[in-house]
Amino acid sequence: MVTLSEENYLKAIYLISKYGAESVSTNAIAEKMDTKASSVTDMIKKLAEKSFVNYKKYQGVRLTEKGRLAASNVVRKHRLWEVFLVDNLNFSWDEVHEVAEQLEHIKSEKLTNELDAFLGFPEEDPHGDPIPGKDGQIKSTQKVLLSQVSIKTACICVGVKDSSVEFLQYLDKLKIGLGTLFSVHSKEVFDESMIIEINGKPLSISKFVSNNLYVKSST
Repeated sequence: MVTLSEENYLKAIYLISKYGAESVSTNAIAEKMDTKASSVTDMIKKLAEKSFVNYKKYQGVRLTEKGRLAASNVVRKHRLWEVFLVDNLNFSWDEVHEVAEQLEHIKSEKLTNELDAFLGFPEEDPHGDPIPGKDGQIKSTQKVLLSQVSIKTACICVGVKDSSVEFLQYLDKLKIGLGTLFSVHSKEVFDESMIIEINGKPLSISKFVSNNLYVKSST
């Protein structure tokens, strides 16, 4: 049986390592978990004993296939619950994370599968992040950060890099959400801010915003 704390660590490693594709340092895990490096080392040893990770000092931590599947299952549940909360219980996209953090630890595989089916097998959560399948596989999507987009390009918002409550609420004030269409009007060389146009109306956005919005071409 995987404990709640172990699931949280596996999920953190999974997300830091780009869905299990890379090794990560204990310092990176400590920063993600907001804890001491010594605590991370103790947990990594426990996870290694259960064959969830491979760990060698100074070489980082890598999820085993068993660990990757366990972590992706937690992420799958988290993101499915976020979809459910937004689509069925009138939660906004900045309210769902903390609730989903609790619901992701429900162990029932049947509940997860039935939830997935009830929602129509969604591929993305309310923030545009991909939802892993039962086999742990993730469908790749074509997206780039807005800061990388050329002038005069027509875009559609497909996700956020920063899913903090503060950033999501700020986007709400700007009336930017998933599916918002806009075009890049200009870029400022001095501070890398941008002017974008939404429904023909210009809007100035900072470098921070453009570095945290995922878009794809709408043409």
